[in-house]
Amino acid sequence: MAVLQFFPPSSPIVSARLHPVVLFNICDCYVRRPDQADRVIGTLLGSVSDGVVEIKNSYAVPHNESADQVALDVEYHRNMYMSHLKVNPKEVLVGWFSTGFGVSGGSSLIHDFYVKELKDSVKDLKDAQNSVPPLHLTVDTGFRNGEASIKAYVSVNLSLGDRPLAAQFQEIPLDLRMIEAERVGFDILKTTVVDKLPNDLEGMEASMERLYALIDDIYKYVDDVVEGRAAPDNDIGRFLADTLALVPKISPAAFDKVFNDRIQDNLALVYLSSLIRAQLGIAEKLNTAAQIL
Repeated sequence: MAVLQFFPPSSPIVSARLHPVVLFNICDCYVRRPDQADRVIGTLLGSVSDGVVEIKNSYAVPHNESADQVALDVEYHRNMYMSHLKVNPKEVLVGWFSTGFGVSGGSSLIHDFYVKELKDSVKDLKDAQNSVPPLHLTVDTGFRNGEASIKAYVSVNLSLGDRPLAAQFQEIPLDLRMIEAERVGFDILKTTVVDKLPNDLEGMEASMERLYALIDDIYKYVDDVVEGRAAPDNDIGRFLADTLALVPKISPAAFDKVFNDRIQDNLALVYLSSLIRAQLGIAEKLNTAAQIL
């Protein structure tokens, strides 16, 4: 009687440890993704010891995705990987990541590609720790459940008797690991969390308010020195004199004209930058050597 059986990988991965810098990098890549991209895909780098994968670094890989196929920029991935190996040979290929909630339909195609890449890297690097299969990390950047769901998976083979049928993603334990320096930085970042990011106008308004506050502090300091309430400081006096010397002496009307001209120049620069970005995007799609998985 034929029965369905699950066969674990030859060198099973027991669990994974994720460094915060990888998570921040994935979120940053998601924020900077192209407008037409629904998710971000990339490579995970790290090390493996006793079946525990330690994910230390990552980089995004450009891709095009449709309903039935996925195209990765293979040359970009390989060039980035070789560049990372030159900087830190101990951080090797351990898997790949994608943003989104859980495993999607095209994940198996991408996973097969990374399985082949990892086998090739074992031949090139002669590194025994790469004998374990790659893992798949998912990061829910949409916060569907009110928080970022981060999960790690490995591929498990499903067979009918002696005949392999398919592969299934099986979740493994994932631990967010921080060294002391990373924990200090993470705690500082948490203290500056805001509900929403300010837009350009709000950011400029906040900058102007801080500038006005600093100018008021300077006025108070100068008045205190003149009235004898504070001891003079020669270094501060020279710094204020040098700063005032940099301010051009022009009339308010001339200043308004210069300011408006500068705004027009900035708007033109933004427009030209958007055109260049669109041209580069079209050229990348036409000329990039992508492999259809």
